[in-house]
Amino acid sequence: DYAGFQLLGLNDYSGQGTALEGVLNVHWKEKGYTSAKEWTQFCAPVVPLARFPRFVYSSADTLTVPVELYNASAADIHAEHNTYIITNEDKEVMEEGLFSTSFYPIGKNIKVGTVHFPLQDIKTPTKMTLRVTIGGQWTNHWDFWVYPQLASVDVSDIYICDYFNDDAIAVLRNGGKVLLTAAGKVRFGNDVIQHYLPVFWNTSWFKMRPPHTTGAYIDNSHPLFSHGFPTDDWSNLNWWELLNKAQVMNLSELPAIYQSPIQPIDTWHISRKLGMLIEANVLNGKLLMTTMDITHELDHRLVARQMRSAIISYMNSKDFQPTITLDPKVIKNLFDKEAPKVNMFTNESPDELKPKIP
Repeated sequence: DYAGFQLLGLNDYSGQGTALEGVLNVHWKEKGYTSAKEWTQFCAPVVPLARFPRFVYSSADTLTVPVELYNASAADIHAEHNTYIITNEDKEVMEEGLFSTSFYPIGKNIKVGTVHFPLQDIKTPTKMTLRVTIGGQWTNHWDFWVYPQLASVDVSDIYICDYFNDDAIAVLRNGGKVLLTAAGKVRFGNDVIQHYLPVFWNTSWFKMRPPHTTGAYIDNSHPLFSHGFPTDDWSNLNWWELLNKAQVMNLSELPAIYQSPIQPIDTWHISRKLGMLIEANVLNGKLLMTTMDITHELDHRLVARQMRSAIISYMNSKDFQPTITLDPKVIKNLFDKEAPKVNMFTNESPDELKPKIP
């Protein structure tokens, strides 16, 4: 019973402390997040819809996705050429087929058909795309990810711990490698609350109401991601399991030139330098530390399991060459030190509520 959908505005709103909620920026310019062609795939009188039950799969699964059509055009649609195609990141066709339904009356959620695609032949971690086209002209697409069943990983040369303890320091002093899985253990950064969803409106207007982050920048050129974790350079839906309500680290005590390969983006009012993974030469050894949870319930947390495998594979390889050297105290401070609290919210009224003075 809704008449389409409602938007506050197509551009960012510069009142009430600035709300970066627009498709366009405050000057009505492109942000570069999407194109007109992509936008009209999901915002148009006729839109193909796919009811994905989830977006991350094991190679032991079968992709089963009901497809529907939203028809708010001026007339019923008679369309004979209705197709689906599944491709991988290299644009190779993995599966394709036809839907038998050809009549789509005006209305919502008109059934088109169901896509079935067994995933047992996917042998490497892969980002895939399902594309549906109705009548050769109305199209929409969705990304999903497939992770294969994993063999056991070799951790014999890596000391794994969740605190920076004396044993970890001894391993580093002797030239060894340490994987520090510090999810939920870090204090320096615990004032920053991260959700997968971004800042609501703005943190200044709502007295630092969480969440405080606005997505994450992923350095997908980093060699870690070539060890079995394909990724975009932003936190697409495959990152939900690793980022949503996960702790960040405040990297203000690290060298200014250092960029974490997984860098949550802080609220624009403060712009603290954050990270969820760091690597460094410490004493005589090498350390990789992460606040992503890559430890618990890995039997059903496919993304966390894949990230753990990628990290260990990376640390076992010649690619693991940290570019900075840190004093052990800097690592210890992440567990023991707290950042000063930030109270930067405004007590100002919005312009439209202020008295109008001639």
